[in-house]
Amino acid sequence: MRILLVEDDTKLGFLIHYKLGYEGHQVDWAQNAEEAEAFIGAGEYDVYLLDWMLPGKSGLALCKEWRERQDKTAVLMLTARDAIQDRVNGLTQGADDYLVKPFAFEELFARLFALDRRKQTSSYEEAYSLNGLSLNPVTQEVARDGIPVYLTKRELNLLAFMMRHPGEVLSRERILNYVWGSGSEVTLNAVDATIKLLRKKIDEPFGFKMVQSVHGRGYRLVEADQGLDADD
Repeated sequence: MRILLVEDDTKLGFLIHYKLGYEGHQVDWAQNAEEAEAFIGAGEYDVYLLDWMLPGKSGLALCKEWRERQDKTAVLMLTARDAIQDRVNGLTQGADDYLVKPFAFEELFARLFALDRRKQTSSYEEAYSLNGLSLNPVTQEVARDGIPVYLTKRELNLLAFMMRHPGEVLSRERILNYVWGSGSEVTLNAVDATIKLLRKKIDEPFGFKMVQSVHGRGYRLVEADQGLDADD
């Protein structure tokens, strides 16, 4: 999973970041609300792991703002506040689950797994469709004009990201952060190489090229000519 950890406690944040990374998750770590918003602006996540008591804007306020702008990303709230009313407040402000500090990492892993499983069967994981191109995130099936297209996991993640932002120019940096993770050591050339492979599968056998390069800006997925300075 791609996880955004928002935790101002340096020691705890480092430990959570390390443990989740060791389990194979891609984790970005923000220590306040401003850093969290910057990470969200650069990519997308499967789960926000959010501390209640942050400097400045609280985690509770941040969660409320995300829900008000229709951000449906799962939120697991971390807090030392264990009163029933505190838990109720967190859940009513949009958190999906609540974990009281100190906690066992086995429980953290289990709750994250449960949130991810819930996401796979929820309505906001419905299939994407654009101009005859379809992708089902649950079954990982892709087709264009009814013809199955077989993608690698990396290509599938890239296509899903582009289909969530149809027509939007996505920078190579933004694609890299989402598909490979912000801590990845791969270069931007990996984005270009994966785009090339994706094109061979979803564009070359068909008449209209949906994956377009926009000179000096990045890539976009289109269903018709949108009038930008695009390259093949």
